[in-house]
Amino acid sequence: MKAAIKFPSPYSVLIIAIIISAIATWLLPAGKYSTLQYEKSSNEFIISSSENQERFTATQKLLDEKNIVISLDKFKEGKIKKPISIPGTYKNVEAKPQGFFEILFAPIKGIYEAIDIILFVLIIGGFIGVFNSSGAFNDGVGFLAHRLKGRESILIIIVTTLIAFGGTTFGLAEETLAFYPILVPVFLAAGYDLIVPVAVIYIGSSIGTMASTVNPFSTIIASDAAGVNWTVGIYSRLVMLVLGLIICIWYVMRYANKIKKDPTKSLLYNTKLENPFVSNVEVSPKSKLSTVTKGLLSLFALTFIVMIYGVSVLGWWFQEMTALFLVAAILIGILQRVGEQNFIKEFINGAKDLLGVSFIIGIARGVTFILSEGQISDTILFYATNLVEGMPPTLFLPILMVVFFVLTLFISSSSGLAVVTMPIMSSLAPVVGVPPEEIVNTYLFGMGLMSFITPTGLILPSLAMVNVNYNIWLKFIWPLLVILGILAFVILWGGLLF
Repeated sequence: MKAAIKFPSPYSVLIIAIIISAIATWLLPAGKYSTLQYEKSSNEFIISSSENQERFTATQKLLDEKNIVISLDKFKEGKIKKPISIPGTYKNVEAKPQGFFEILFAPIKGIYEAIDIILFVLIIGGFIGVFNSSGAFNDGVGFLAHRLKGRESILIIIVTTLIAFGGTTFGLAEETLAFYPILVPVFLAAGYDLIVPVAVIYIGSSIGTMASTVNPFSTIIASDAAGVNWTVGIYSRLVMLVLGLIICIWYVMRYANKIKKDPTKSLLYNTKLENPFVSNVEVSPKSKLSTVTKGLLSLFALTFIVMIYGVSVLGWWFQEMTALFLVAAILIGILQRVGEQNFIKEFINGAKDLLGVSFIIGIARGVTFILSEGQISDTILFYATNLVEGMPPTLFLPILMVVFFVLTLFISSSSGLAVVTMPIMSSLAPVVGVPPEEIVNTYLFGMGLMSFITPTGLILPSLAMVNVNYNIWLKFIWPLLVILGILAFVILWGGLLF
């Protein structure tokens, strides 16, 4: 009897993506747009092309001549920091096909590039390892299971809504990796499978990002790059947020309730997947918690509250967040009086559990290196622009959303995609007869929809956190993508009418 063919691991999926990208550099013509970048110290624009680099005094007249709709103030205020593509400047350049050594080095370069996120994840693992050694986590999960008995679906509504709020306001994304060790045991204790916690966390973040209302890393950067105020078009995004969130919660609850009634309906039934955060101590319902346990749980929760406040209000990023979890781990170790050697042991063991997730994050960046160094990223954008140019508005917006959907597969960074594509795509708005704010919304909806499944984004690290295979996730998520895609089309068409 032949062994069943297994779906590749996340590592293999990403290596395959790197190889396919490298093959594409042999098949597609290399090309580059000229770019424009502002230098604050000299108040100059640096225009770089494949042939040379020139400096000009920064003026609005120069921007107008280059058909760039961004106001000069946006550059001077530091809102446009990265080089932007100049419309109409695409040129073929000498091909740089990526070979064996480039494929070999791409994951390594990606790990270097993502070292801040990787270190963040490893420190979180150490933090969780130290906390788990106290037994407070098991007691807390048992207490929550006791309090929510018969009302577990409330947890799905609350967590999904809160994470979506974080996604729509300040782009809560990589930070959600910290939530899996907390929520997986809670949802399993409630009688759900491993898909439910990743669905609640990841779908919540993705629908929030897709309907970003004030997210500075996507909405505001894209609006600035498109030359419009970020508040214009916000009503369409609010409608997408409210209706999309309702649909997502309904979709997850429908699956969760179905498998709770009949575990054989689970997509993971008979797959023998193990909970990566399971403890050696059996979790049992508890009606009361000790004072020490309450203190440890309070410190645990406070750490995440401080993280969210720091990111959303104080402008924290990975350096500050990593330091926060390191300090919190040390404080928990002191409160437990575990001793230095036991603290190091538990911390290292916890970090080791998330080492695989860290590698996935780094390897995913390798795809971007191949496309960029092979000089076909701009080629893909050029062909995409030609595809939608000249279409009627009612067809232009849905097709453009699909274009952004595909482009996100190659440029997974929301801010990176915005500064590369918005100057080009927004220049088409007056030609096609589409309000420029709808170009921004189209970018958000297309990018957000792809974020649910793109292997170069956060879905593979998220699935690795819960030991769920990518093919199972695709089987679970594709009906929701169809529903959200149709909703996005309708809202975009509504933006043309109202």
